[in-house]
Amino acid sequence: MTPAAPAVDRLLDDGSGRRPRADARRNLERLVVAARQVAVEGGEITAHEIARRAGVGIGTFYRRVGSLEALLEAVLGEVLGEIVAKGDEGLADPDPWSGFTTFALSYIHLRNELCDVNKRVGDVLDHSRAELRDRIQLLTERAQQAGSMRTDVTWEDVAFLMVAASTGPHTLGLQAGARQWDRNLQVVLDGLRIPDPGTLPGEPPALAP
Repeated sequence: MTPAAPAVDRLLDDGSGRRPRADARRNLERLVVAARQVAVEGGEITAHEIARRAGVGIGTFYRRVGSLEALLEAVLGEVLGEIVAKGDEGLADPDPWSGFTTFALSYIHLRNELCDVNKRVGDVLDHSRAELRDRIQLLTERAQQAGSMRTDVTWEDVAFLMVAASTGPHTLGLQAGARQWDRNLQVVLDGLRIPDPGTLPGEPPALAP
């Protein structure tokens, strides 16, 4: 499989084959980093906030990326490509369970970058999603065939269970712990594993101040 192009390369590719100026590439790199930071933190994603964090003017923002949607689509493609690459790393791990769990942890953290971005640009990367489904299926079936994972669940179940481990920062007046996603995922993994549960990371949630 050809690796997905990073967001900067996607945005620089105008079909001409010309090499971009160094300052143009630096500005794009800053904009991509800033867009990912804003996506991770949640809240409204705006061109002005991304430009502010990147240290460029709003005019430079639009000269470099054209539109907010174009930037977010490139970021979405980059993150999906990283998730698929993590799946390939998991499949290369000689220990099927270790490969699956390492992928699962990376997946829930990277996937949380996609939520707000995906709302803005819509379902535009179906091919990458198909590749991701393939990786989850292969990782699941490999762990099951090795006797490490229960066989009464399907890979489709596993896809939903991993998403379920990703939560918001608040519920019922409780504040999530610093590693809440990791704790949630460990409970899910223990429910899938045969036979020994793992140790819960981090601290449990607490009442919000």
